[in-house]
Amino acid sequence: MEKNSLYKILIIDDDAQIRGLLKDRLEAHNYRIIQAENGKDGLDLCLRENPDLVLLDLQMPVMDGIEMLTHLKQNAEDTTVIVLTAFGTIERAVEAMKLGAYDFLPKPCKPDHILVVIKKALERIVLKEENQFLKDEINSQYQMIVGENTGMKKVVEIAQNAAKSKATILIEGESGTGKQLMAHYVHTQSDRRGKPFIQVNCATLSEHLIESDLFGHEKGAFTGAIKLKKGRFELANNGTIFLDEIGELPAPLQAKLLHVLEYGEFQRVGGVDTMKVDVRIIAATNKDLQNEVDKKCFREDLYYRLNVVRIELPPLRSRVNDIPVFAAFFLQKHNREMRKNISRIAPDALTLLQKYSWPGNIRELENAIERAVVLAPDDEITPDLLPLFSPKHPAAEAEIGMPLDEAILKFKKQFILKTLIFANNNQTEAAKLLDIQRTYLNKLVKEIKIKS
Repeated sequence: MEKNSLYKILIIDDDAQIRGLLKDRLEAHNYRIIQAENGKDGLDLCLRENPDLVLLDLQMPVMDGIEMLTHLKQNAEDTTVIVLTAFGTIERAVEAMKLGAYDFLPKPCKPDHILVVIKKALERIVLKEENQFLKDEINSQYQMIVGENTGMKKVVEIAQNAAKSKATILIEGESGTGKQLMAHYVHTQSDRRGKPFIQVNCATLSEHLIESDLFGHEKGAFTGAIKLKKGRFELANNGTIFLDEIGELPAPLQAKLLHVLEYGEFQRVGGVDTMKVDVRIIAATNKDLQNEVDKKCFREDLYYRLNVVRIELPPLRSRVNDIPVFAAFFLQKHNREMRKNISRIAPDALTLLQKYSWPGNIRELENAIERAVVLAPDDEITPDLLPLFSPKHPAAEAEIGMPLDEAILKFKKQFILKTLIFANNNQTEAAKLLDIQRTYLNKLVKEIKIKS
């Protein structure tokens, strides 16, 4: 069945022959058609059936098109209406447009022209729905950032004020606290919204690849550079670039980034031409950059240039009152994605979530809710769907009387297991969270017999 079959069109006209011709023509293109012979019946049908589009004759008995449009403006103002007007009544068509009609068609109507106008009207409806969806998403993101925490509201106020400036922003916080979400929020609150928002994870690429990724390269700059490639800074021109895990940026690139911050220019790898860009930089880290500066692992001058406005995101364990808000948000999100209809989180399950320390913060909470939604057999999330947080789960805490070596092993096994689950069993990601080498983590997993 073609896509048009999703659209319902209401034809309102007192001329049965015109209704029949329009119905046959539109049904031939898989539109669903309902019809009425006067304005009163048409208005009732419109309010009851909620059609995607209305084709409305202006000259009708009982209730004419102008009167019906007036009622629609009061009771269903989002209804998209195309008016049908006979020769000599253009003035009434203009009046109809002032009352909110999208367009008008002269009678008799040319079949191809009707289809073109209807297609454009429906495309406009889709765009309006997409814009509303994006607005709802932004509102949801705002709620996710703020929650009910008073301290977090102050953080958001700082972000809103910083967004209005061109200042570079440094977002600090533990892994999973929502640094990317905050960066995107700053972008949407700035005068650069609608321009590119480009994200780079400085920890995922090698030194050679990240330079090309950030600044691009010329054809033939190195083996495999078979064509010119624009870097992220070029793609972000007039917009925002988000440099996540900035503490992992190699030293040579720290110098090049500092130059971009100071002069707004750079050269592609293998290039000689200077590229000028206007880019707002937001950086994020889960490291203590001041400590990295003290250890000579991060340039002090770059740190000061990045740290013009500092936004510190608190860990989830200090936002206990926000956990019900976030859990409800993730429940709704994964209900929608998995086409399920789980109505609530049981009070005792919510209590478990609020008592847990959340080393992986908001990201770990989302993983827990997603897993529970997948496994839930009924319309409620219950404690048994949250085994990691249940008292029945083997505790990480050691018991008095247990030998020290055994207690340390028990804690280590439990903590590594939780980290692996949070990282979706990705040992590279888990090793970063634990701040150890992946090879060492793999050795530990084998030694303490954790099943992957």
